[in-house]
Amino acid sequence: MHPPPKRTKQTHHKKGKYHTTGHQRYQCMHCKTYFMETKGTPLYKKHLTEQQIINICKHLVEKNGIRSIERLTGHHRDTIGVLLEDLAEHATSVNEYFMKDLGLSQYECDEIWTFIKKKRKHYREAARLNLKTVTATSTLL
Repeated sequence: MHPPPKRTKQTHHKKGKYHTTGHQRYQCMHCKTYFMETKGTPLYKKHLTEQQIINICKHLVEKNGIRSIERLTGHHRDTIGVLLEDLAEHATSVNEYFMKDLGLSQYECDEIWTFIKKKRKHYREAARLNLKTVTATSTLL
């Protein structure tokens, strides 16, 4: 049995980094459009750095109000509100994707994610990295 043939043509090329956030830009070789490495995540089309978004999320988790987060971080309340809406929408889509056809309530899904995050320190290194990838794109925490 022969190994599958290697692909000789790439579907996209790296095309520099975005100047304010430092995220990698790519160009599709088929349609010649540009896209960012953050496409499909709550970070997509945001002018804030990843660390600034994580900082805002930490304040939201601590139940700070939007105006208090505005004073603490220096970002406008509309920016924080839009980010909050995008995070909620992304979390909903991640839950729908992973929990479809299980017949679980939203509360039960939240309990599963909490349990997974609490057991993180007992996982092998590879499993922790995979979990970090999933939770980074779903909750940024």
